[in-house]
Amino acid sequence: MMAALGLPLDTPGLADTPARLVAALRELTAGMSEDPGRHLEVTFPPEAAKSGIIAVTNMPFISLCEHHLLPFVGSMTVAYLPAPGAPIVGLSKLARMAQGFAARPQVQERLGEQIVASLSTRADCLGAACHITAEHFCMTLRGVKAAGARMTTLHLKGAFDHDPVVRDGFLRLHHGGS
Repeated sequence: MMAALGLPLDTPGLADTPARLVAALRELTAGMSEDPGRHLEVTFPPEAAKSGIIAVTNMPFISLCEHHLLPFVGSMTVAYLPAPGAPIVGLSKLARMAQGFAARPQVQERLGEQIVASLSTRADCLGAACHITAEHFCMTLRGVKAAGARMTTLHLKGAFDHDPVVRDGFLRLHHGGS
């Protein structure tokens, strides 16, 4: 790639760049070699007979656009509604699962869908939701160069999709309400 760009590899600053680039890409795609949903298997007994929405808001992430291998960076809110009496997923496990899906060549739409699908199938819940807002460097640094533009996606499943009260509760939580 560097040769194709005409970059000299015999300078001190660029000599080790190919190895550093490969190491960085390995780190940014580490989620390819794992099952991020496995994190949801770490649970705790419920503290109440019926739990409300459990959400992690403003969770930062970095992913790679699979079309350009440039980063997209943003934050997400991930939530689920535990079934009555169901075990509760460890709070950090929601973040680990989401980070695992983000750490691979990705598109934002699929990222949200994978998170919601994983929660819906791996956690004992009535529904799951994911709201993502991200800046895509493939759009802000090249091409149209729309600096500061953000993409927003919303994925809803189960009660979050079918029950307006649950959906509105999620959206209030996401926007900082109670």
